[in-house]
Amino acid sequence: MSRTSSRPCLAVLLSAVAAVACAAPAMAAPQAPGAPGDKHTWAPADKHGFSTARQLPGNAYLTLRQASASEIYYPDLSTPSFRSLQFAVTDGRRFADRETVEGDAGHIEPVAPGVRARVESVPGTLRFRQVTETARWRLTKTWLTDPARAAVIVHVRFHSKTGRPLRLYVLADPAPGDDGNDDRGLSERDRLVAYDDTAASVVAARPALSQTSSGYRGGASDPWNSLVANHRLTSYDAGTPGNVVQGARTALTGRGRHRSMTLVVGFGADPAAAGQTARGALGEGYADAKWQFDAGWRRYLRSLNPAPAPAASGPKLARVYEQSVLVLAALEDKLNRGASVASPTMPWVWATLRLEGHEFSGPYHLVWPRDFYHAATAQKAAGDGAAAERMVDYLWQVQKPGGDWWQNTRVNGKEYWTGEQMDQVALPIVLAWWLGRTGAGDWAHIQKAADYLVANGPDTGAERWENQSGWSPNTIAAEIAGLVCAAAVARANGVDAKAAAYEAVADDWRSKVEDWTATDNGPYAPRPYYLRITKPQDSQNPASGPDPNVGTTYGLGDNFPRPVDQREIVDNSFLGLVLFGVKPWDDQTVLNSLQVADETSGADRIAVDTPSGRVWRRFTFDGYGEQANGALWDILQPAQRQTLGRAWPLLAGERGEYDLIAGRSADTALQTMANTANDGLMLPEQVWDDRPPAGTAGAVSGQGTRSATPLAWTHAQFVRLAWSIQAGEPIERPAVVACRYLKTDC
Repeated sequence: MSRTSSRPCLAVLLSAVAAVACAAPAMAAPQAPGAPGDKHTWAPADKHGFSTARQLPGNAYLTLRQASASEIYYPDLSTPSFRSLQFAVTDGRRFADRETVEGDAGHIEPVAPGVRARVESVPGTLRFRQVTETARWRLTKTWLTDPARAAVIVHVRFHSKTGRPLRLYVLADPAPGDDGNDDRGLSERDRLVAYDDTAASVVAARPALSQTSSGYRGGASDPWNSLVANHRLTSYDAGTPGNVVQGARTALTGRGRHRSMTLVVGFGADPAAAGQTARGALGEGYADAKWQFDAGWRRYLRSLNPAPAPAASGPKLARVYEQSVLVLAALEDKLNRGASVASPTMPWVWATLRLEGHEFSGPYHLVWPRDFYHAATAQKAAGDGAAAERMVDYLWQVQKPGGDWWQNTRVNGKEYWTGEQMDQVALPIVLAWWLGRTGAGDWAHIQKAADYLVANGPDTGAERWENQSGWSPNTIAAEIAGLVCAAAVARANGVDAKAAAYEAVADDWRSKVEDWTATDNGPYAPRPYYLRITKPQDSQNPASGPDPNVGTTYGLGDNFPRPVDQREIVDNSFLGLVLFGVKPWDDQTVLNSLQVADETSGADRIAVDTPSGRVWRRFTFDGYGEQANGALWDILQPAQRQTLGRAWPLLAGERGEYDLIAGRSADTALQTMANTANDGLMLPEQVWDDRPPAGTAGAVSGQGTRSATPLAWTHAQFVRLAWSIQAGEPIERPAVVACRYLKTDC
């Protein structure tokens, strides 16, 4: 992280507090009581908006829920540095309203540029408008990030319905440096400063703030508690490290000339730098920043291919398509080019930090080679080939010496989870071949990865759902495709012996994949059908190999209460055999497996019909989702199946690609995916199925759960399916594989 900043006086070199004093001298407020405050957690993961400027200097990334701002990432997409920003209203005597306490009721919508030659119903930028309203007041906020610097800018309009002036307060929950438990806060005359040893934030406004206060979450010095108790703020500084929360009174009353303001959150490596950022953002103003912000995304859209006809066949489809290409572009880090994260969120227990063993945030704001493959193929199809090329360059940079990749990394390439996932070794090869990356430099990386596959496959430390080891038909399909693509690159570089060796292994694995992973005597019918994964016959001897007809048991995890017979667990991941061109679509075992997946019933059902359309769960007895009562997913003891995995929209898109190969329409699958988008046009990881918990707000069948939203994989699958429908076949299917095994695409 850069430590450079402006140096208004020599005291900057001494301490962060002195730096703030030099930048804006102020009398110190009393020390807030209640340190360190309640333990810091992150905000819910079901975002309704995600925003950043297209311009590289604007390296702040904003997430929004329906009524408030949630995490802001700075200086990169692996580092959340601000938890939330919202507003509170009081008349000074009788009531104190807050935009959101536990719920998040409000209205949010993408905002189209005011002047454009495109259909107005299509968003066109990542600017969002939020409206929260009660019988006493209405608050309208339009959010964007500064294209020129690391700042968030919001234009606020406040209207009092009471006929009397009201008081509007801003409530901020900073968490600089991805750690909300070691922060300090200063309450200056007209701004709020928060900092730790790695980063800082400054909240300021025009017209200026007043009555600033910094306290500790949950205690008497928490600004919201002060407003509830006294209808005003007591000015404190939070000089002891803890979970700092801040508040200030705005100049708005909702009446007369006091109805609008511009508020900014500026970031920097220290308080002086953050203050300079905030001053620069306020000096430029909302109108100029908005123009530059919109112009950046308009230029980007003009650089892309025209949307495919299927995506333009209806207003909702067109809007979701355009928002998807913008989200995918915005998920690429600006400091570490080519690094694209899975989601700017931390779902469920990942937000509480209890699983991490330290104070920093966890998934999903990390880089997975698997998600890379889906995002890169979608962006290339949309016309952003440069982004796809940068992603391959990034993969080469972070490849391990042995030829494989970490399970995931931060955007700077630092490993996070270190498990082995063999599909994530194969997919970079397939992606490189698909992009035509066959030069000598690329071959060096491809060879290392292919050699790793040969030496360590076909079984995997974890398959694509990341919590089981063994022989997976999906992973094996990716490995076969990777080896065949590697052989093509080897021949392009004159290394025919290597090419023949890779093809021989791929052919051998293809001939055995059914024997390894399809059962003839499992509990479902028709048989044989593919299993999600198979285990070694002898758990003490992995070399014993798999036998899908043996009732080998394993712990399913995710709060499932008993060991499972491997023959009970089925999913649709075997479709990879068809989608990668390894098996024909009408292979009898494939057809049997589809019937099993679609017709299983009761607790082990996979296919679910929702108001959005038919969507699929990951696998039988999946528990990766909210608890039955709507509470967050967690690891609970004793395991009693407290959590239920819901349905994944991306699996509807995957089924649509299979249907195209089978000569059927995939239009319904595309519409189903679009139907799952929320009011900010964000596509979720999971949707509520036919088991939404009664009485839980927002738990509507076919709509997003509190899972990761937006999810890059879902947006990429939507974009890619739209192009595949237009092409009449999956556009990412490696032709060299289909040619070898199916004698098509030759």
